[in-house]
Amino acid sequence: MNTETQNALEQQRERRKRVNRIKNGIIITISLWMILSLLAIIILSVSVVKLNKRVRALEGKKALMEQQVSTESVEEIPTEKQENAAVMEKDDLYANVIRGIDTPENMAKEGDKHYVYLTFDCEVGENTQKILDVLEEYQVKATFFVSGDTNEELIPIYQRIVEDGHTLGMHSYSNQYSMLYTSTDAFYNDYKQISDFLYETCGIRSEYYRFPGGSGNEISNVDMAEFVHILNEEQITFYDWNVSAGDAAFDYSVDDIVSNVTKGIANYKTSVVLLHDGADKSTTAEALGPLIEALGDMGAEVLPIDENTDVIQYIKADSVE
Repeated sequence: MNTETQNALEQQRERRKRVNRIKNGIIITISLWMILSLLAIIILSVSVVKLNKRVRALEGKKALMEQQVSTESVEEIPTEKQENAAVMEKDDLYANVIRGIDTPENMAKEGDKHYVYLTFDCEVGENTQKILDVLEEYQVKATFFVSGDTNEELIPIYQRIVEDGHTLGMHSYSNQYSMLYTSTDAFYNDYKQISDFLYETCGIRSEYYRFPGGSGNEISNVDMAEFVHILNEEQITFYDWNVSAGDAAFDYSVDDIVSNVTKGIANYKTSVVLLHDGADKSTTAEALGPLIEALGDMGAEVLPIDENTDVIQYIKADSVE
């Protein structure tokens, strides 16, 4: 092979190497671009979910504000003097209201027995059935704060809650902040609707209520004490919670629920535990068995809410006149 032929072959090899390097560079660049794009999509999806929750909360507040503005006519706008008098009157009315979830007498000391009340903010459905099955298996009674739904397929689930010996509570009929907390009239009408619905469906008048968002929520533009006053007038006891399972989060596990609850109840003699059983809460149903077993290992007694249950409230109902 002469020198000219060798040089030609060397040049061909160099060209192939350069082409291969270019191909490899393109493949690596495309792969990195695809990976970065996928990561960006995941991050954006999580951000969108968080923003949607924030938007829903802000929309609730906006709807309440718009409702209040739309119901005020020019003739009804108070003078500055009348406005100041109204503010002072309301301040005086709620000046003695006691707020705060923790009370010294309920804080646990070493050796105290723990009384635990598992409560579900309940959108009746398939997961409610699963939860009822687990409770039946472990012979444990719980409390369900339900909203209203006239779907005929769901009526037997409402009835099963009562038939299985659980406590049936009210969680408003609509469970829509922007409707429920618009005014005292709106709240009262919704309360009557869920009370009548449960009486017609299950044959009982529920004596227990849970405010959507709790009595300490910051969505309502009406002082929550006004709604507490309505429940006091109706002789209805409302319950907040002092332990959260954490299942309102976007992503949670069985271990998260068991850990959150067991750590929380260690602080209290009486623990009212917040759980959920909506359509997206299958993990909560899955966690219920392990949670009940963990509570048993702690020596805690699990009970349904009744007239003997110590009341857990952010706004103390007996301080609202």
